Amino acid sequence: MNAGTMGPLAKVAVTVAGYALALLVASAVVAVYVLWTSGPDRDASGGMHAFGDGLLFLAVFSIASIPPTAAALFFLRTYRVFWIALLLAASAVVASGLAALAVYLGARAADPGSILHQWDALAVLRILVAPAFALAFLVAGVLAPARASRVGLLVAATSEAGVFATVLLIWLTALRPF
Repeated sequence: MNAGTMGPLAKVAVTVAGYALALLVASAVVAVYVLWTSGPDRDASGGMHAFGDGLLFLAVFSIASIPPTAAALFFLRTYRVFWIALLLAASAVVASGLAALAVYLGARAADPGSILHQWDALAVLRILVAPAFALAFLVAGVLAPARASRVGLLVAATSEAGVFATVLLIWLTALRPF
């Protein structure tokens, strides 16, 4: 059975099953990681470990969900309205990423009591999901049926990667010994 002969319900079932499998894989990886790292450190800093576990889950789920995302996008190749809507959504996501980067950079230069410092924590959280967005836009850009969609989604992927890379470089230079 190929994608052309599959009915809409079968296509949805394949996609949902793929995401369920990705969820199970990410959950299993985090569970194994928690078992490997259990001990006094994990008990003493539960919040820090929980945040790290959340980031690990997000990273593994992002990678494990590439096949079902690719399948869904392949099934949606003939729906022009979907690709227009996806481009609009990608534009909004890119705008939020650039805004988060501006807030993060502005907070580094602003007074500690400024409004930028209040928004800085949310900006960092937005920046941390930029790689997942970049990956999703890259997959969508590769599978997009029209040239304009491909270019727009690949630009969105590049922008998200650039936002994350900028902050990552700042963090890595801060760790560099002088």
